[in-house]
Amino acid sequence: MSPQPSAKGTVPFGPYRTWYRVTGELGAGRPAVVAVHGGPGSTHDYLLPLARLAEDGWPVVHYDQLGNGGSTHLPDKGADFWTVELFEKELDNLVRKLGIADDYVLYGQSWGGPLCARHAMGRPPGLRGLVVANAPASYPIWLQEMARLRADLPPDVQETLRRHEAAGTYETQEYLAAMRVFYDRHVCRVQPWPRDFLSSFMEIYNDPTVYYTMNGPTEFHVIGTLKDWSIVDELDAIETPTLIVSGRHDEATETVVRPYKDRIRGARWEIFEESSHLPHLEEPERFREVLTDFLKSL
Repeated sequence: MSPQPSAKGTVPFGPYRTWYRVTGELGAGRPAVVAVHGGPGSTHDYLLPLARLAEDGWPVVHYDQLGNGGSTHLPDKGADFWTVELFEKELDNLVRKLGIADDYVLYGQSWGGPLCARHAMGRPPGLRGLVVANAPASYPIWLQEMARLRADLPPDVQETLRRHEAAGTYETQEYLAAMRVFYDRHVCRVQPWPRDFLSSFMEIYNDPTVYYTMNGPTEFHVIGTLKDWSIVDELDAIETPTLIVSGRHDEATETVVRPYKDRIRGARWEIFEESSHLPHLEEPERFREVLTDFLKSL
């Protein structure tokens, strides 16, 4: 069970609202850790275990990105609205509105990883550390690796996926069951799925506007606005101390993650041998040890 929040609320973001929760006391000595979730179009729920860092003195901020969870939903907005720049501005706004812009750490998971990396490229003076967890630096590379992992699925699962994809029937139970085979291998190896992860998983489908627009209908089909997006050539600009996290069985394979290690000077890369895409849920004790060690080093 995650610690109870010390504060919840929303901050204005232009005409919209960004929902957040704080665990611990901001400004009490150690930098705040801002948890930036994946998707795009997921919610903070599956990252709630990070709130335990507050027990060791690091206040933790969770938030729901615009379009999902407790933040403003905008189902009528099109692809020209849902841009990487929008979410960069939202993160900048949140850090300033919460009064932590002079002392904070970013933890970006999955899509949150390149989002936080883009933030770090601006070299904000108050950013003390960056954690890039299970994250792509290039969606073209992500798609190549996704095709490779998919080819290793059982033949009957592949046949089911192909049949429904040809028909566009992504929401049938048979297709979702076939996708679950992939998820159980490469997204979350804990059975049954933890409640917090299940909450975020369901939230994507409660309002799929952002996920469908920027990603596409499934993990295999990044046909949205991110399909050609890459930050590989920009990573050299990051000077923030950086920890890279991935799982041995991760859908974000070593090929997907490697640009962060190769391009960010001094970056440390920890691979969790028993994990896929969610080491904080799959190997929680070692994860906490690794993350706390990094935070103490800053």
